[in-house]
Amino acid sequence: MMIKVLHNNNCSKSRAILEHLDENNVPFEIIDFIENPLSEIELKTVLKKLNTDVQGLIRKNEALFKEKFANQDLSDDEWIKVLVQNPSLIQRPILIKGNVAMIARPIENVNFFIEN
Repeated sequence: MMIKVLHNNNCSKSRAILEHLDENNVPFEIIDFIENPLSEIELKTVLKKLNTDVQGLIRKNEALFKEKFANQDLSDDEWIKVLVQNPSLIQRPILIKGNVAMIARPIENVNFFIEN
């Protein structure tokens, strides 16, 4: 089954996952969610596949988060809008295989995901 990789080319961990998949001959499709941001529906679908809430998807160490959003008390739908408008705040990389997904860190967990 083809793995979809929600990828940010500015992220070293995201680039490392692509290299890992390539080295292990795992077929994958790259979705650059910085160049082509996810819609609200797509993001909600990813959250469902990850089996997490929106808080689990937010990069809280990002400068943008600390500057603009750290003290915001937003609903889940409001956070989804923030992530759609600011995709750099989305955890990455994310691997999607059918109806399941994972945030691909640490890299050691990726092999288990791919094989099962």
